Amino acid sequence: MYTVIRNYPAAPKLADELLKNKQSIETEIGSVQGFIAYYLIKTAEGATSVTVCENRAGCDESSKRAANWLTKNLPNLKVSPPQVMAGDVVFKFATYPTRV
Repeated sequence: MYTVIRNYPAAPKLADELLKNKQSIETEIGSVQGFIAYYLIKTAEGATSVTVCENRAGCDESSKRAANWLTKNLPNLKVSPPQVMAGDVVFKFATYPTRV
């Protein structure tokens, strides 16, 4: 598995706008070949997204789609390019609540 984390600082409205467009984002990112999971975290300064895919190619594609989606769907929201961290998942465990 491979993960990409995109941090969008100085974008305080971004998480709320993405949440309003949840279905569109699920369709766009969820259709990436090898997609496993997507998480959006609302931070004090903006938002951070975490995408997990089977391989790097999937995460690279998700980053490309995310950038295109923002340009197309939120053109008036000024968002700087994200700070990106990515790498192979070397350890994982999870317990998911019934509702998020």
